Amino acid sequence: MELVAIVIVLALIEYFVFAGLVGRARVKYEILAPAISGHPVFERYYRVHQNTLEQLMMFIPAILIYGYYGNPTYAAGLGVVYLLGRIVYLRAYVADPAKRGAGFGLSFLPTAFMLVAGLIAAVMNLL
Repeated sequence: MELVAIVIVLALIEYFVFAGLVGRARVKYEILAPAISGHPVFERYYRVHQNTLEQLMMFIPAILIYGYYGNPTYAAGLGVVYLLGRIVYLRAYVADPAKRGAGFGLSFLPTAFMLVAGLIAAVMNLL
């Protein structure tokens, strides 16, 4: 489970970095708080940050459950795919939101797999 813990910490650091990018864009595009709109590029950074939070709400329980009841090494590996997917998502979304699909898939699919596999593994453990 140590690898799972490391991946979770990296995911939280990644989210923290995304927050910094939002802050930097806020200053660059002169978007005064509490506004969350005003320049398209700022809004893209903001949406990536918010979308990442939405994904984290599923990712963290999924990796913990699958890592505990299933296979922690596979869970960590899938978590790395998630981390890379969020970077791909960030780059694509900021450049052109219509091209965010690959990054979304690379982060959503590992989470979905771990949710299902974690449920199956927990049920099998119960039986």
